[in-house]
Amino acid sequence: MTAPKRIGVLGGTFDPIHFGHVDAAAAARRALDLDHVLLMPARVPPHKAAVPLASAYHRFAMAALAAADRAELRVSDVELEQPGPSYTSWTLDRLARAGLRPAQLFFIAGTDAFAEITAWRDYPDLLSRSHFVVVSRPGNDADRMPQRLPTLAGRMHAPHGTESTTAADPTRIWLVSAPTRDVSSSTVRACVERGHAVDRLVPATVAAHIARHDLYGRPLGERLA
Repeated sequence: MTAPKRIGVLGGTFDPIHFGHVDAAAAARRALDLDHVLLMPARVPPHKAAVPLASAYHRFAMAALAAADRAELRVSDVELEQPGPSYTSWTLDRLARAGLRPAQLFFIAGTDAFAEITAWRDYPDLLSRSHFVVVSRPGNDADRMPQRLPTLAGRMHAPHGTESTTAADPTRIWLVSAPTRDVSSSTVRACVERGHAVDRLVPATVAAHIARHDLYGRPLGERLA
């Protein structure tokens, strides 16, 4: 019998996608033996006040370019095709309606983002709709998460090789302590606006797309004028 697929889900604004995202996806895949990771650009980020500077079209295109030469990455428009905020709980519900069981899904988040999990919509119920994979960010190691969220410490585990994900298994919070590059989307945008190269911050194909379409090259006010 073929084993059920183990699918990672990495959501984000991806404005633009960068090597920190790519590193987190790769670390989660290695630690939990995932078949692949879905990159899901958000239509409307629910936890950010600022509107994305790049359109949904460009953010999806950049995610697709980042995934193009990496067999473990795929891109999904599940959140882009839905109106309104891209809540994680709603996305997991859509994946469940598509036939994916909670034991098959591994929602990936950086330590900074997961530290705010108690403010996410449908918390704590959403923790039963997927495994959660918390990946270290520079200066914020995943191993410290039990101290930051002591009420969830009992659900947290360090992965040790291939973990069981049968339908009967409870969903867990997996702590992946791995290096990820110190880069953020805001850093990339600031570098582009100042005319600096971003080749070390984003995949080359993404850098070329940004340059070709003049994304982030001028302050927002000038672009809207």
